[in-house]
Amino acid sequence: MTIKRIIVGELETNCYILRMGKDTIIIDPGDEVEEIKKEVGSGNVKTILITHFHFDHIGALDELLKYYKVKVNDFSKVEGLKVIKTKGHTNDSLTFYFPKEKIMFCGDFLFKNSFGRTDLETGSSSMMIESLKLINSYNDDIKLYPGHGQPTMLGQEKLYFTNYINYLENDW
Repeated sequence: MTIKRIIVGELETNCYILRMGKDTIIIDPGDEVEEIKKEVGSGNVKTILITHFHFDHIGALDELLKYYKVKVNDFSKVEGLKVIKTKGHTNDSLTFYFPKEKIMFCGDFLFKNSFGRTDLETGSSSMMIESLKLINSYNDDIKLYPGHGQPTMLGQEKLYFTNYINYLENDW
């Protein structure tokens, strides 16, 4: 698998282009349809994965679905994918885990040295706490690709989980 990150839109959302052999998967096409199409080229797009449905992650979605004639979150088209519900930032937040490659695409659930806001519509501190506890059970050597900012390692982020949970339980 190869991963190309394109930073799109006014909120600088990470859109990822995954190449798996001859197949291509697009994750979170937040904006800039032409830039995404240029990067994908003639790749055989199997599906477009969305970590959550905030505007900055889906701005180019409708146009790309029509252009590539695919469905959104058609998980059956992605070999080796495990979908994890990581609610908290939104009630539809998903993390896409590829165990063989030891990588997760986590949208706005986790960032480098931080976690997603829970004060927006459908966000929930209690759901975020449960998701953090769930993701804490995964191995430290998994690379995280967030919806904004730089990649990080799950083991590094686990160092902050207790602080995240205390913050959510007491201050948010």
